[in-house]
Amino acid sequence: MKRILALALVILMVVPFALVSCDKPKELSDVQKIIKEAEGMTLEELARKAIEESNGKTFYGVGNSSRGKTALPLFIDYLKSIDPSYNMEFEWQQPKNNKIFDQLTADSLKAQGTFAMTLIQDGNQIESKMVQTGILDTFIPKEWATANGTTAADYKGYLALQTLNKVFMYNCTGSKSFTNIWDFVADGEHGLFMDIDSEIVGKNFLYMLTKDEYADQMKSAFDALPAGDAKTRIQTTVDALAKDATELGLGANGKYALAWIKLWVESYSAQTDDGPICNTLVDKSAVDQFGLIVYSKLRSVAESDTVSKNNIKVAAYEDGYTGLGGYGYCHYLFVTDNSPLPWTACAFIAYMTETVDGFSAWGKDIGGYSSNPEVITANEEKFHHSTGGDTAEGGPFKALNDKGYEWWKSKLVIEDPAYCASVAFTVGSWIEMLTKFAG
Repeated sequence: MKRILALALVILMVVPFALVSCDKPKELSDVQKIIKEAEGMTLEELARKAIEESNGKTFYGVGNSSRGKTALPLFIDYLKSIDPSYNMEFEWQQPKNNKIFDQLTADSLKAQGTFAMTLIQDGNQIESKMVQTGILDTFIPKEWATANGTTAADYKGYLALQTLNKVFMYNCTGSKSFTNIWDFVADGEHGLFMDIDSEIVGKNFLYMLTKDEYADQMKSAFDALPAGDAKTRIQTTVDALAKDATELGLGANGKYALAWIKLWVESYSAQTDDGPICNTLVDKSAVDQFGLIVYSKLRSVAESDTVSKNNIKVAAYEDGYTGLGGYGYCHYLFVTDNSPLPWTACAFIAYMTETVDGFSAWGKDIGGYSSNPEVITANEEKFHHSTGGDTAEGGPFKALNDKGYEWWKSKLVIEDPAYCASVAFTVGSWIEMLTKFAG
């Protein structure tokens, strides 16, 4: 443990020194100059720039979500509503197995890249591999900033298209219930979870638990547990990790976060994808099983004699549930620094974040919340997610009644890219030790 921390501290000391030593005033790139100008323009003004730039050309995008392929034709139709003669071909790629970072890095070596923009997840790797290296540039649309009560110049952080949630769900055909987040790491439990080496945002979830505000919630949930053998077992783990929490530089309740992480990593049943997990949990044969999965997966469940959305409950929705109900991570939007169509990329990003139609490829499903509060309101009016389960064919399905982002945000561990990057060497190394031991 001490060797890991010593190595991490050396890296943390050397890297900033190298960055400071080599830091020189840097002129804006050509794309950054366009972004700066674009941040003062309305969507319609950007659209006219896009029409001028990309008419008759091909737009290449790359993303972790395949739905960019659905959003692009809507964007083209929007541009055609301004200029009927406009036409643009497009191609949207979705690399698998976390290869998007390699693909963008390779493309960045060209004087002019292939990809105009990206929709990408995993704040930790975005920070370290894409932003600090100058491969991706943040564009903040003017009207999006206004809707969020700020300006493009004042806004700090990345531009998120949406926050998605992964939530604790359990099969309710048996007698068992889960009323506290610590119940998911009780002795003998084995939650279904997409392995943290398969989807790195799962590791970010564990990183984020150690942040003071979430560690404090873990302590509060622990305090709410009834006295007994289960609580004693957890307390023993907490006490054993007190020294680790101090060495890792965590706050007063960091040991509770580490205890939950340790018990979780050593017990969860690693899966390759959320879809199969969902299909398992909604079958009546999966008595008392639970998982931590993308909420929207419930939408694709087909009812049958043995399978039903009524065979599952969202833990946080149940009366008396205590503690965090899942985690939220973002899909972020960036313009590539060598974008061949930067004006069109900015216009497309503004369209997705400022209009309901632009967000509709994602907004049609539960569990995905626009970063624009105005779009959130309009999206609910269009799709009625809060009562969607009551009106669904074959329903009602209580689990489908999405309580919305304002309700969920206090129940989720929300990914913070800067925090994840700051503990990736320390907490990250500690988790790596756990996974090797668990394996």
